[in-house]
Amino acid sequence: MSKRNIIIAGIVVTVLIIVLIVYNTRSSKNSVANLYAESKTGQFDIVVTTTGELQAKKSADIFGPDFTQSRNIRVMDIKITDMVPEGTEVKPGDYVATLDRTTFDNTLKDELERLTTQETNLEMKILDTAVTLSNLRDNIKNLKFTVEEAQITLQQSKYEPPTTIRQAEISLDKAARSLDQSIRGYALRVEQAKSDMRSMKNNLAEQRQRVSDLQVILSKFIISAPSPGMIIYKRDRTGAKRKVGSSISPWDNVVATLPDMSSMISKTYVNEIDVSKVKTGQKVEIVVDAFPEKVYSGVVTSVANIGEQLPNADAKVFEVVVEVNESDPILRPSMTTGNKIVTKTIPEAIFIPLESVQQGPDSIPFVYMKNGTRQVVVLGESNENNVIIEQGIESGVQIYLNTPSDPEGFKLVGEELIAVIRDREKARKAEEQRLREEAEKAKAERGDMFGGGFPGGGRQGAGGMPNLTPEQIQQFQNMRGSGQGQRAGTGQTPGQVQVQVQGQGQVQVQGQEQVQVQGQGQGQGQGQFQGQPGQGRTRDTAAMRRMMNQRRLEGAGQGQPGQQGAVRDTTARRRNNSQQ
Repeated sequence: MSKRNIIIAGIVVTVLIIVLIVYNTRSSKNSVANLYAESKTGQFDIVVTTTGELQAKKSADIFGPDFTQSRNIRVMDIKITDMVPEGTEVKPGDYVATLDRTTFDNTLKDELERLTTQETNLEMKILDTAVTLSNLRDNIKNLKFTVEEAQITLQQSKYEPPTTIRQAEISLDKAARSLDQSIRGYALRVEQAKSDMRSMKNNLAEQRQRVSDLQVILSKFIISAPSPGMIIYKRDRTGAKRKVGSSISPWDNVVATLPDMSSMISKTYVNEIDVSKVKTGQKVEIVVDAFPEKVYSGVVTSVANIGEQLPNADAKVFEVVVEVNESDPILRPSMTTGNKIVTKTIPEAIFIPLESVQQGPDSIPFVYMKNGTRQVVVLGESNENNVIIEQGIESGVQIYLNTPSDPEGFKLVGEELIAVIRDREKARKAEEQRLREEAEKAKAERGDMFGGGFPGGGRQGAGGMPNLTPEQIQQFQNMRGSGQGQRAGTGQTPGQVQVQVQGQGQVQVQGQEQVQVQGQGQGQGQGQFQGQPGQGRTRDTAAMRRMMNQRRLEGAGQGQPGQQGAVRDTTARRRNNSQQ
């Protein structure tokens, strides 16, 4: 029995050894096969891959109370104390959320107390005013009686001595004046009482309006759905969703949204390195992480012009909106999507995996061939997985995916392509340099345009020369002379001036403010202006002032070329003007 067990055990061990040998052989063959890749020919797509989030293209916002309608209410942020779960299907009028009423309830109590106080004060003011005016009317009646008594006394004293009569007249006059003053005072008190009443009634009306506004706003602290749909929490400026414990402000009082599921978009962000490749109208392949077996198509509808930095990210990104062409009821907002934006399509190209391309110390790309050679290759455009081979290998060639175990044994071939690669590199650098110079030139031109390229503009170059155009600089470089000027007006066209400097700085004025300057240096500034009576009397000195401000041709002292002259001597000009 034991001998039989030994034989069975031996057979089992032999079978296991055979199985292990076969498995190891197949594994080694597979590993060897996995070391190689084959160059392929076909359509080559340059793709920018991003991760996005589904959103509804159109949605209806669910608003909280509108605090901007009442200028009497001052409010900051309000907390959300209760809210239905996100994704809840609602109908018009269904409950959505509740806001914190504590602060507003206390405010309403205070305002109601103020309203009661103002109403009481108004009633007391009415009673006090009635009593005061009644007393004033009684006083007026008494003064009228006093005037009548004074009149009677005056009538009875007509046979009395003059002194007694005069005293009676004075008493009557005093009584009459007192009556007039009381009547005018009563009228003023009536107007004052009316003004006080209007002010108190206006304050009372404002207080009642304030109480009414608070009551209306408090009635909206329980928020209902305006239309049917699915509740989606609103994101604030920081990107966080508003939920229980979050706050809304008077300027952003949206609590949630009701998206339209019939049309969806995928909002994604593209790195600043790849954003130049993305354009509106490009096709996009969309895969939803929740349903990887389904593939949707889309198109880029907008690309942001200004980058932003997302939280917990170092690189700047640009927002890209992709519209989903298909409509599917299983798609929901906030689902994560994988977007492949096809930025360029090459119909026919030879391409290999990126990891097959190697580079030596001289930065010349090459690949390890299965035939034992190192082939220099000219690379074209690439995507995230493959790169185009423009020269070096043909389609269907076996190449190494990684560096082989003995790279020194591979012979380098295709050295004639090195010159092509270097020429392309030089052309690329030359193009970059050209673009850089054009940008600097455009920047300099903009600076000359806005930074004082005209006389008096503020910026000047070496030697006090303003930033002028090349033609103007050429004209001013030929300037020389002593600064003596002569102005002759023909009088043919009033108000027309032409300035021309020739020889040693002589100035002739005629024509239409055209300035041509030849010569250098600063003049002694002894200007002379001559004109015949009745001719050239209309002087246009604008061109002269501009010329003088540019180079200060007229000066009282000698100056070196490129330096500013001394104070101008205008005595000769004033003397000439007085003579004319």
